Amino acid sequence: MFVAYNLMYLIVPFLLIKGRYVYSVFAVALLFLITGVLNAFLSPYVGEFRNLILNPFIQDPLPKRFSPTSFHYSMMAGLRGGVTVGGLAAAIKLMKYWYIKEQRNLQLQKENTEAQLQLLKAQIHPHFLFNTMNNIYSFTQNTSPAAAKLVAGLSDMLRYILYEGEKPKVPLAKELAMLQDYIMLEQVRYGNRLDVHMNIIKNTSELYITPLILLPLVENCFKHGASNMIDQPWINMQIGIENDYLIMKLVNGKAIEFQLEKKEPGIGLLNVQKRLALLYPDKHAIKITNEEDVFVIDLKIELEKKPATSELPMIQLMPVHA
Repeated sequence: MFVAYNLMYLIVPFLLIKGRYVYSVFAVALLFLITGVLNAFLSPYVGEFRNLILNPFIQDPLPKRFSPTSFHYSMMAGLRGGVTVGGLAAAIKLMKYWYIKEQRNLQLQKENTEAQLQLLKAQIHPHFLFNTMNNIYSFTQNTSPAAAKLVAGLSDMLRYILYEGEKPKVPLAKELAMLQDYIMLEQVRYGNRLDVHMNIIKNTSELYITPLILLPLVENCFKHGASNMIDQPWINMQIGIENDYLIMKLVNGKAIEFQLEKKEPGIGLLNVQKRLALLYPDKHAIKITNEEDVFVIDLKIELEKKPATSELPMIQLMPVHA
């Protein structure tokens, strides 16, 4: 039990699985050595206790002092038993870990496949889409600058979703710029009724994040918060960086008629939680607070740093001359 529990719950999860192989070797060697010594000291007492149970009329139940030879034999026997039991316990623990990891990978592949199928169902040829938006941008640039700005923001969002959304990681600056484009489009829809406060960090220190992981959280603020409030809808968004951790806090008001609804998160938030668990295991923390009049999301993600690589230039909206 001493060997099995130390291997399964200390050495394997905290050293071996995390790639600390040198420490694992020393820890296993020390564990087996301690096991052998414990077995050598305890075996006489265990043997005498067994004899006492089998023969209760024994005259001298106390153990006899053992010699160095018997101590050596008891220690070797403990090592042999420890290697056998410990090896079996470690094998079971590793098989369970690899099975769970494989299931996570299969689940992630399944969700990615489903997302690609949904995208294909609603896919429009990108060249047709952006050429059409270029034309709209050109015709509205002079007659309605506000509409031209909306078209440009929508074009940037769609371009990001189509071209960056398929990548495993994208610069954090691009993800935040896409969020700002989305909020700008929503602000136009609500007009002066919507009160939005944003505090987004400018220096992202070349950090990378999974694309479209933050958009459902911001979208939830509008879908289940501002869109259901008749008077004075408001949203507060704070995004910062602390030691390569993204710290995000979203707070939005709720309508009175939604105060009595169930407090479980919706499907969109559940999907985000699943994606975070698959893509950032042990590297994120999310807390959802559903109060009577406010809805709060606190998110913390450990981001990655990658060397800067050359990228293709972004396609800019250009006016089309008749």
